[in-house]
Amino acid sequence: MKHNYLYDALPFLKDVEKERQEQFKEYFKSAPLWLMENFQIEELKKGTIFVREGEPADTIFFIGSGIIEAIDYRVYGTPYDFMQFNRVYAFGGMEFLMDLDKYMTTLRTVTDCVVVKLARNKFEKWMYSDIQSLKHEAKLVGEYLLKEGRNSRLFLFMQGSDRLALLFVERYERYSKNGILHVKGNRQNLADETGLCVKSVSRGVKKFQEEGLITKEGNQILISKEQYEGLKKIVSEKIDLGEGGLR
Repeated sequence: MKHNYLYDALPFLKDVEKERQEQFKEYFKSAPLWLMENFQIEELKKGTIFVREGEPADTIFFIGSGIIEAIDYRVYGTPYDFMQFNRVYAFGGMEFLMDLDKYMTTLRTVTDCVVVKLARNKFEKWMYSDIQSLKHEAKLVGEYLLKEGRNSRLFLFMQGSDRLALLFVERYERYSKNGILHVKGNRQNLADETGLCVKSVSRGVKKFQEEGLITKEGNQILISKEQYEGLKKIVSEKIDLGEGGLR
């Protein structure tokens, strides 16, 4: 496949970061032209729920720009944000691989996003005709499920500020730019992601700020490379992160 055709089919790629461009090129490197002719591009505002658990899994989504999160409402109807994504995955691909007719999670935009939509039957036709692309999709889904399961086990045995430290470490490894992580959102957002109450989050934020492990700037939390290393040391005392961190 010629990369210039991909840019013609997805013109927004010219304006996104190089890493995201490379991920799209890698994912669709063997995609046929007829597949790209079926791409649909849609802009979604921050806070938009575009996939709901239990609804028919008839569309595959790719995140062109922005960040989305997976939400679980099953426990007392309380939203639990258990994973954020800013990479190129086929959302709906897991349901395809597992032969499921309904989406297994709810997805919401964290920022304004550009998404690429593809009818599931078109996606299936491509996957069934291209073993390398099918293998690549299976690998991405396997890595995601492994990471989700691992993080769930970690959170199960961690309490209070340790959970918050783990969240900050994971976010730094995934979203920091130029050595700095900007954590946006209020205490409730952090509570939803860690499973802690708002009071516990506030205590943890105050503790880390007093210890110099985070920096408050208005409504944002900033974490430098040095502060990340300090938080990682706290987490490492509880679990073995290995050389590759949490990624």
